[in-house]
Amino acid sequence: MRIVEDEERMALTIQQLLSTQRMMSDIASDGEAGLDAAMSGIYDLIILDIMLPKLDGLEVMHRLRDSGWQTPVLLLTARGSVSDRVRGLNAGADYYLPKPFASSELLACVRALLRRPGELRADTLSYGDLTLSTETGVLSCGAESIQLSKKELELMRLLMGSGGAPVDRETLLLKVWGYDSMPESNVLDAYMSFLRKKLQHLRSHVEVTSRRQIGYCLREKEA
Repeated sequence: MRIVEDEERMALTIQQLLSTQRMMSDIASDGEAGLDAAMSGIYDLIILDIMLPKLDGLEVMHRLRDSGWQTPVLLLTARGSVSDRVRGLNAGADYYLPKPFASSELLACVRALLRRPGELRADTLSYGDLTLSTETGVLSCGAESIQLSKKELELMRLLMGSGGAPVDRETLLLKVWGYDSMPESNVLDAYMSFLRKKLQHLRSHVEVTSRRQIGYCLREKEA
């Protein structure tokens, strides 16, 4: 997720709140950076303030939708009048939440938008003999289970969600580490090694496979 909010304390509070639910996010502090990130296509959801430097949130919304991007957007703003809400929704926002808001309400909105038909996040994913709970980060194989770290969870979610098709390295790095904080590519290789060890611990028939110059995928071992 991308949080576009120029008030640092508010942005960090939202990020920490999402983190308690095992949701990865990063932060942009102005509208131009938020628009660039939204149009990269790597985010499941954009949490967008209206009062922003460089480009306000409504202009970000107009440009995003005019370019054909349908990424869900949750508007957060101190402007809470009916007319302000109508403007935000007419600009293409999926939901409008006025400040101040309750933490539980924000999380409920985020979950609802991520469950929107045609969008990205399912509560449970399966591949071969594996089952992954995206809510708890628990990966199971038969009666055995193991807890994944946040980044391991996001990587496994992307691999399982691809149905065995390769996921390229750039996509994995962008979606897990974020647009502004991508690590060296060998960090990705290290995390894939962690996942391989956990699959071995589970005695799964599924393995993580590297496709040279492409990326990674899951495959079931031959009997």
